[in-house]
Amino acid sequence: MSPAVEISGATLAFGARTLWSGLDLSVEPGEFVAVLGPNGSGKTSLLKVLLGLQHLSRGSVRINSDHPVGYVPQQRAMSEALTLRGVDLVGLGLDGHRWGTGLRGLAERRRRVSAAVAAVGAQSYAKQPVGKLSGGEQQRLRVAQALVGEPDVLLCDEPLLSLDLAHQRAVSELIDVRRREAGTAVLFVTHEINPILPYVDRVLYLVDGRFRIGPPEVVMTSETLSELYRARVEVVRVGGQIHVAGARSAVCEDEPHHLDERVS
Repeated sequence: MSPAVEISGATLAFGARTLWSGLDLSVEPGEFVAVLGPNGSGKTSLLKVLLGLQHLSRGSVRINSDHPVGYVPQQRAMSEALTLRGVDLVGLGLDGHRWGTGLRGLAERRRRVSAAVAAVGAQSYAKQPVGKLSGGEQQRLRVAQALVGEPDVLLCDEPLLSLDLAHQRAVSELIDVRRREAGTAVLFVTHEINPILPYVDRVLYLVDGRFRIGPPEVVMTSETLSELYRARVEVVRVGGQIHVAGARSAVCEDEPHHLDERVS
């Protein structure tokens, strides 16, 4: 079986600044890859490359898929004045890019939207205006929108941002179930690895043009992160979670922006 995503010799630069260079990454069907690193390291830019929104400076990218790529954006509050219903938001994942009633007519469209809504447990509020829903409810619907097209590749751009712990777990579990049941390859950009740690197969960690790829137990170590940051970084595992402390302050991975500023 061919890899779902193939990145070969990839370099992305903006003027004199190189975000990453010589990146080789193959993601297998059903594999869950976490993409970590400080702000400005090129995590979201990598997703833009895979979505075709950003061109590489060098190298190549190939996505082997019979379906459109699924995309879950960062959680952002929608205007309370927005009257679009949840089911309509999900339906845009099927046919929002073209005119018409979607694949195989209205009945099939309704069936697939209904199935996606049920998969994320949003039946009780899916017919309400999305502007009236909580952030966690909105994000569940975004996941449904990304999954309704039955993607072979799912790209997630910090989908847990601003969600409480319960909703982080719910969204993470939904994505994990999808990739296990359907063999969907997942690239999951995040600052917080602990909510998804039970599901991660490999980590791509980006820092200042440098990167490491491997299982969490190989990449998320004091030695590897110290090498990447070029400063002393301590990694401690407590109760099944990973905590990262920088050279000048004890900062957990759960507080990523402080870590990014002080360990650089």
